[in-house]
Amino acid sequence: MVNEEFNYSLSKLYSAEQALFPIYSGIDALVKQNLKKVLEAFRRHRVGVHHFASVTGYGHDDLGREALDRVFAEVMGAEAAAVRVQFVSGTHALACALFGVLRPGDEMLAVAGSPYDTLEEVIGLRGKSKGSLLDFGIYYRQLAMAGEGTIDWDALSQAVTSRTRLVFIQRSCGYSWRLTLSIADIEKIVRIVKQQNPEVICFVDNCYGEFVEDKEPPEVGADLIAGSMIKNPGGTIVTSGGYVAGRADLVEAAACRLTAPGIGSSAGATFDQNRLLFQGLFLAPQMVGEAMKGNQLISHVFQELGYSVNPPPEAKRRDVICAIKLGSKEKLIAFCRSIQQNSPVGSYLDPVPAEMPGYESQVVMAGGTFIEGSTSEFSADGPLREPYVVFCQGGTHWTHIAIALQAAIAAVGPA
Repeated sequence: MVNEEFNYSLSKLYSAEQALFPIYSGIDALVKQNLKKVLEAFRRHRVGVHHFASVTGYGHDDLGREALDRVFAEVMGAEAAAVRVQFVSGTHALACALFGVLRPGDEMLAVAGSPYDTLEEVIGLRGKSKGSLLDFGIYYRQLAMAGEGTIDWDALSQAVTSRTRLVFIQRSCGYSWRLTLSIADIEKIVRIVKQQNPEVICFVDNCYGEFVEDKEPPEVGADLIAGSMIKNPGGTIVTSGGYVAGRADLVEAAACRLTAPGIGSSAGATFDQNRLLFQGLFLAPQMVGEAMKGNQLISHVFQELGYSVNPPPEAKRRDVICAIKLGSKEKLIAFCRSIQQNSPVGSYLDPVPAEMPGYESQVVMAGGTFIEGSTSEFSADGPLREPYVVFCQGGTHWTHIAIALQAAIAAVGPA
């Protein structure tokens, strides 16, 4: 019986791989285009080995950090950027941006449905008296997604009020079953918002979306973006940190929340991480391409097995996440265990559901990664709530994902 399941999974994977090779060629072309952009920025800002050194203490006059900020800003199509190891996560970078820009009486309007779980306590939707935006008198409103899981364009065209200071655009689907926003979607949102009030700040949660297309949100009018360096732009080797990028005044406002007013972006020791930050950015387009290939494979195989997948097979990728609606707690746990068993680190561990800081539901996570919590490396997780969706993300090379999928297919079987 075990051999039959193994042969079955092998046949499914082999046929999917053959079908996807033309799509993989297109992904390689995108990788080349984005890598060229990164190389041009490195060359223009004369990155050299002297930028890999680090200073101590306050971190004043860190040439490497200052050069990386300029390079990163150019790659993102932004006026300025602050890439800092002091950001403990993407959520932290997002929170610094929100608290840096918003003031009591302002309104934050989320236009792509509910925010990611870890932002709920930042906003004040869960948890009391922890210093959330709502605790500081900042209002929050959100627009529900339309029936097809897309932006409600009619509602958006009338959504901005005199109190609206910032429009929040979550690019990736998070733990929701919707389409991730494309760069074209973000451009359309910005245009509609600015038509109503050009002073409103358009802020994009860019997590999981970097280098998936040939443009980034600031290139289509977004005022500010933020994300994690242990996701796409860290190229799987950056050990910690996050970033903000966009309009120079808004980036500085976010940096003042990370450090202090008057210090802002001018300080922050980099703890000898400069080389990894530069090298991770150089590797990022390639690593994102491998993750996109792996996610194409996941969606193709599991739709063939009868499961609902998001995004569907052969659809253009908009982030590095593929979601599978497994339908039961048992299958969700079995899937994650299979991925963990085929991870390079901690393959002997058995993922179990647990409470996670910032998450509403218990979460089961498979993350046998070299960097703890790195979702640019191959990982899978999902909240223990109906309809029991597993979210697969990242991957250093699609062939590793193919190997792990053999075990996952055998563990959960057809729908």
